[in-house]
Amino acid sequence: MTDNMGNGTLLSDIVVGVDGSDESFAALRWALRESRLTGQRVNAVYGWTRSWDMGAEPDTEEGWQRLRERIAERLKDWVDEAVAGMDVPADAVTLTSVHASGTAALLRIGKDAQQIVVGRRSLGRVARWFTGSFSASLAEEATVPVTVVRMAHDEDETMQDAIANALSSSETGTTGHDRQPAGGDARPVVVGVDGSATSRRALEFAAHEARVHGVPLQVLFCWQLRDLGTVPGFENAIASVEAGQKRAEQILDEVLADHSFMQGLDVEAHAFHIAAAKGLITASRYAGHLVVGSRGLSGLDAHFLGSVSKQLVALSECTLTVVH
Repeated sequence: MTDNMGNGTLLSDIVVGVDGSDESFAALRWALRESRLTGQRVNAVYGWTRSWDMGAEPDTEEGWQRLRERIAERLKDWVDEAVAGMDVPADAVTLTSVHASGTAALLRIGKDAQQIVVGRRSLGRVARWFTGSFSASLAEEATVPVTVVRMAHDEDETMQDAIANALSSSETGTTGHDRQPAGGDARPVVVGVDGSATSRRALEFAAHEARVHGVPLQVLFCWQLRDLGTVPGFENAIASVEAGQKRAEQILDEVLADHSFMQGLDVEAHAFHIAAAKGLITASRYAGHLVVGSRGLSGLDAHFLGSVSKQLVALSECTLTVVH
């Protein structure tokens, strides 16, 4: 269970929210596949509150104990259903049921986890804005990385994934700021950076994922002039796009400098003049995993879960991790 993120320590557990939904089953299966590669343990967490179908509220400790046992048995049945057909050792999954809301339970149990994992069904854009509130709330309040596993829901989505796989493995041309070309046939891990401390942690997490899965790492800096600070030579004027591109590439060089945790990886880096949310949503169509920081350098992003991260939780077309 050695940490592949570069510091030689042991990786903490992966905490997964399980509530009986297909989305949560997809999240659990994703976490178990991850754990096979890293040796981590998986903790399946069910946060529950009383509902009408549980009958009258218990009025004795014995009654509450029986209710907790029923809840624990329900969680076990869900986990058994989710992992059916997978070769999962009996001790690979810890089951934890907590009398709390789903968000509160995951925040409590996952406060020291390596990451918290939840599922999200792939829906239309309008539906995703309404159903993404749980994931967005969790991503905003957590202090550890939160991974939102995207679940394709129909044949069209599956074919879209197949097209993305085909295109991403046969790309021959790129634009922007290029480094060592990424090889291999698997879809890459893509990380959005902007020079902030949070995005540097996102880069470290993304490098870990790329190394564990043996896939290329794509580093993207999607910039607008306001993201660059003062551009040299334009202290009293608005910089041109060309000058902005040069400054963005310098920032990217600084982000990537002296990071030993990326050694041995196939890394390709790009700076694109485009709004971050728009650029990263586009990238998510061709990525296997998208990683971003929870907060950026400028504007409202400095005070709460950034608008970019919030949009990506709702609209990313691949599995997304928000790093704090």
